[in-house]
Amino acid sequence: MDISQQHDLNVTTARPTFLEAARVWSRIGLLGFGGPAGQIALMHREIVEERRWVSENRFLHALNYCMLLPGPEAQQLATYIGWMLHGTRGGVVAGTLFVLPGFLVMLGLSLLYALYQQSGWLEGLFFGLKAAVLAIVIDAMVRLGKRALKSNFARTVAALAFLALFVFNVPFPLVILTAALAGYLAAKAGLLQPPAGSAQERAETSLLSAHAQAEGSGLYRAAKVLALWLSLWIAPFVLIAAFAGIDSVFMDIGLFFSKMAVVTFGGAYAVLSYVAQQAVDVHQWLKPGEMLDGLALAETTPGPLVLVLSFVGFMGALRGATGLDPLFAGTLGAVLTTWVTFVPCFLWIFLGAPYVEGLRSNRVLSAALASISAAVTGVILNLALWFGLHVLFASTVKADRGIVSVTLPDLSSFQPMAFFLTLLALAITFIGKKGVVWVLAVCSAVGWLGSLF
Repeated sequence: MDISQQHDLNVTTARPTFLEAARVWSRIGLLGFGGPAGQIALMHREIVEERRWVSENRFLHALNYCMLLPGPEAQQLATYIGWMLHGTRGGVVAGTLFVLPGFLVMLGLSLLYALYQQSGWLEGLFFGLKAAVLAIVIDAMVRLGKRALKSNFARTVAALAFLALFVFNVPFPLVILTAALAGYLAAKAGLLQPPAGSAQERAETSLLSAHAQAEGSGLYRAAKVLALWLSLWIAPFVLIAAFAGIDSVFMDIGLFFSKMAVVTFGGAYAVLSYVAQQAVDVHQWLKPGEMLDGLALAETTPGPLVLVLSFVGFMGALRGATGLDPLFAGTLGAVLTTWVTFVPCFLWIFLGAPYVEGLRSNRVLSAALASISAAVTGVILNLALWFGLHVLFASTVKADRGIVSVTLPDLSSFQPMAFFLTLLALAITFIGKKGVVWVLAVCSAVGWLGSLF
């Protein structure tokens, strides 16, 4: 047995305890800045690269499925991996801890915003974080690209996915579904083979089989999952009807964001314009411009960017509730919005993940899902480039020429300090070989000090 084989076998036996995993999910929840690209990069680094709790192929397989679902894919990926490691309880803890720190920060910022109507005081503290996240995303792109783009077919899919999103503004779900179809057809034609399973993946399959035996399988398990998570999803509406009435602002908020939970394909940016229009013009929960303030707050907090919806729910309940203290009503509105946004995510994962794992034994379908991995690389590159443009430049312009729609930087708004911080973050990551905490801490400290002068 050679050294690499021995190392592979050692990896398969290094399973985390439940408390170990919970500590890491807490860490990821606290450090998860930068939207889905940064969060997926952080998870990959913590779970796959550093601790080797999950194999590369399994991580990408899970990410492929989450990309097909409505809602925040990074939080769903955390839930999926938590389920892989420790069953349903692991998924609940991972998905909750991924969101909870960011939600608490967002709630606190919403309270301060309502009291002081300003968010500019945050800029100095968080200025450096965005440059740090950009370096983390670039690092992830390098790591994922080495593993997901091993064939000409995969590289072509990644390039086309990037161009479709960045240049032609093709809807995100269509890009992912097209990649899956291309992979399916290529596998049927014998042009694409699924990746070979490693010893670690075989151990993971055994672990998942144990979860299935413990939790049940088939229609009975699916019925239990549906009954539990649909009940949790519906429960707030029963309480609202009993204590506030069906015509209250809380019912409007719950129903509106429940609808958003099933149609938000492609992440937060895909739905924010619609939410802003409805919240300002139809429901009058926000004043013009306040959606951008909420987005600025969400971008400077850990957790999914879709937590901006918690801000919208907070402001809507603060202004629309009668008979309650406005700040208390706003807090209830934020909690309600967060609940109906993320409870469906647990439903999609716990209901579908066992069946998606079963697809790994089907050569053609597994190859089709593997093709999504290449497209996901292009998707993350698009997100990283979008993020980079907004880090290095204070403003951007949209260039539209027929079917071409490209976001370009406003060169006059170039930010030298952001460029310096990005170089610093890249040096810490690639030359210093330091971890995420080092990068975030150093860049945020330097960014804050720079804002004092």
